[in-house]
Amino acid sequence: MSTAASSRSATLGSSSEGPRANPAAGVARSGPAAAGIGAAASGSPTAASDAPLLRVAHLSKAFGGLRAVADVSFDLQAGEMLALIGPNGAGKTTCFNMVNGQLKPDAGSVRLAGTELVGLRPDRIWRLGVGRTFQIAETFASLTVVENVQLALLSHAGRVFRAWRSARAQFRGEALALLASIGMDAQAERAMSVLAYGDVKRVELAMALANQPRLLLMDEPTAGMGPAERNDLMALTRRVARERSIGVLFTEHSMDVVFAHADRMIVLARGRLIAEGAPAVVRDDPQVREVYFGMGTTFGAVGPSGMAGAVLAASASASSARPSTTGAAGPSAVGARASEDA
Repeated sequence: MSTAASSRSATLGSSSEGPRANPAAGVARSGPAAAGIGAAASGSPTAASDAPLLRVAHLSKAFGGLRAVADVSFDLQAGEMLALIGPNGAGKTTCFNMVNGQLKPDAGSVRLAGTELVGLRPDRIWRLGVGRTFQIAETFASLTVVENVQLALLSHAGRVFRAWRSARAQFRGEALALLASIGMDAQAERAMSVLAYGDVKRVELAMALANQPRLLLMDEPTAGMGPAERNDLMALTRRVARERSIGVLFTEHSMDVVFAHADRMIVLARGRLIAEGAPAVVRDDPQVREVYFGMGTTFGAVGPSGMAGAVLAASASASSARPSTTGAAGPSAVGARASEDA
């Protein structure tokens, strides 16, 4: 374990406590979840009003002479799973990081429930209810599963660097409740270092939920996972998003995951948004086929192969076996995984 992680482990041994809200008890929220998500049976979120949770408008970013993102706009509703996809170099990561506050756009607006995020520091954006998980799981291998979640709860309460009170006694019940909500309570006392990677990603999700997010950003959440693991994780994310009315924006290269679990998709190519809509609509878009899947006019005539063939197979499988909001796993992976976006 690294020195930095060890120092964070030591932090868990001392902190102080004060009043705070209970993230584990915050399952019922206003919006689709509180209303029972009228479309839960059909697997689609129903917004309580026309106002989106997240509104991105005319977002642009250039690096020197390279325009990485050009006039991109999209909305995300509470309880919705929105996939941001595109070929390598399309601008996905740049767009993602501008929403998160890690990059400042040259132009445009990012609003969370009406609050402008552009110009705010990432930690301030996090405090407003924007959580994030990473392509490589960010957990503490030297701590136990429950201690990782406790540390996230301490951070949310602003008490990580306060002294005098042992942290191991704080928020344990809340941490265990969060672990139970993702099916990891039985492994609460195990060290993170011995967990299977799929379980590590589940714990990372619990840590993100400790902040009571309204918006969850997931950067290639299934990277490095096998077919069953990645569909289980995204089915779990889908269920949690519905129950807690959390909007989820995720980037992903595994097409089986996208077509099985996304309510809508937005597609970038060379920094511009070229398509958006339901997975079936995006799959059949001629420009998406030509630009993203690289098949052009031969797509239908010659028959699918490579990435495009994998996408067709994945979308067909997802259409016949789309997971329910109760967390059932989606179809097994048939999509080829592209290399990481620059």
